[in-house]
Amino acid sequence: MTVKYFCMVMRINIDCSGCYRKVKRVLLDVPELEIHLLEKKQTRVIVGGRFIPQDVAIMIRKKTNRRVEILDIQEFSEDKDAEVMEDHKSMTNNNNWTLLATHQHQHQIETCLV
Repeated sequence: MTVKYFCMVMRINIDCSGCYRKVKRVLLDVPELEIHLLEKKQTRVIVGGRFIPQDVAIMIRKKTNRRVEILDIQEFSEDKDAEVMEDHKSMTNNNNWTLLATHQHQHQIETCLV
């Protein structure tokens, strides 16, 4: 089974700064995730990379002991993304977002948000 590039939007209950740190630490420890985006006020977590979405959600659930609800999963093809990424220059950031991403995958996260 080939693992493709996915963008997954999840809802995780992030009540306090301790919960936020716990989720962020777990996301940084998952090697399959290339990018992640946390929105504390909306309790949404957006992750992208080459992974199996259900496995990553289960892993986050086990490590954080928080309920994880998958809201959306998008699959990206490699050929289409290479063309679109060349045209894409920058991504806007809001004050309540934490963005850790490589420049080549910023467009994929942006399309996942839409």
